[in-house]
Amino acid sequence: MTLENYEQRDEHALKVWLVSVLIGRDIYRDAAQELSELASSCGYDVLGLTEAKRDRPDPKTFLGSGKIEEIKEEATACGAQALIFDVALSPAQQRNIEKATNLLVWDRTNLILEIFRQRAKTREGRLQVELARLTHLSTGLVRGWSHLERQRGGLSKTGGPGEKQLELDRRMLGSRVKALKEQLKKLEKQRNTQRKSRQKGDLLTVALVGYTNAGKSTLFNRLTRSGVYAADQLFATLDTTARRCYVGEDTEVVLSDTVGFIRGLPHQLIEAFKSTLDEAAQADLLLHVIDSSNIAQEEQISEVNKVLEEIGAKDIPRILVYNKLDASGKPPFLTSDDSGRPIAVGVSAQSGEGLDLLKDAIREIAVAEHEKVQTEEEPDNEDWLAEFER
Repeated sequence: MTLENYEQRDEHALKVWLVSVLIGRDIYRDAAQELSELASSCGYDVLGLTEAKRDRPDPKTFLGSGKIEEIKEEATACGAQALIFDVALSPAQQRNIEKATNLLVWDRTNLILEIFRQRAKTREGRLQVELARLTHLSTGLVRGWSHLERQRGGLSKTGGPGEKQLELDRRMLGSRVKALKEQLKKLEKQRNTQRKSRQKGDLLTVALVGYTNAGKSTLFNRLTRSGVYAADQLFATLDTTARRCYVGEDTEVVLSDTVGFIRGLPHQLIEAFKSTLDEAAQADLLLHVIDSSNIAQEEQISEVNKVLEEIGAKDIPRILVYNKLDASGKPPFLTSDDSGRPIAVGVSAQSGEGLDLLKDAIREIAVAEHEKVQTEEEPDNEDWLAEFER
């Protein structure tokens, strides 16, 4: 798949065949369903799915020539135009599969990047997604240009060798990536200024984090009475939004809604969205929103924790918010540790059940943090006098 085809192809009309792969002992109980939801989120027509399991990837085609031939027969019989794999393929593996099947091949990274491209609305979001896509695209620029002759240049008949198309593409991509990083750096400075301005208000900063489609935006709207776009789809919103949130007894906090995480979130996206994800890394408290009705909630919690560690937010205090109780049929609850500090709350952002318990938990931590800051700032007069008299 060339850069030209990537830009010109009408992805929304694609008829796709999905390939869900489990490697070794890794088990993701909702892997096939999640892959289907990701493809549907792009507007693709999902014709079918093949599930496969291997102890280790085949270096040439990931699944081996026999399995690839089987997938080709199933996909072409249904009129599929593309294969989408639920794993990260190397550029060589992707080209080998395309050659063996005569179908367009995307991997999980391509699919997630395309969803982000479609969802990005703000200027910063679009720049971040373009940077991630170009960074990923540059990894595919390997020696796959056998159809191009080496350019020749110079004044003599046999002038010196010119640049290969590969080198030209790398140069163009490198220039664009550099320009994008400079633009994002300017926007990051503006974001940091806004964040510092909010922090000067002595308000607890709270960030919503969680697996995509766990209900963060719906919960954000409930708590702040806002109208942030929320839908029952993966990565419905990408842009970070911050609002003041009243949690009772004259207590306010600043609540931020952040981009959702997912298994195998491309590293390029984490890097590109670093300034946005800093809202979570710089927060005083994290509300880790969990879809309590999902059978793979434990795996999703683990994936979110991995991303939080990667962005430097693993040590920030957090409350686990088990959302969608209306779907799981469980009553609201509040759980605290041995010291009485809230650690988990069960709510339904859709119906509003349990939100009072969540507000109580946030307020309790906000008051405790405020008292802690006040204690740290108050000087000990006796110690100060003793130091002064020395």
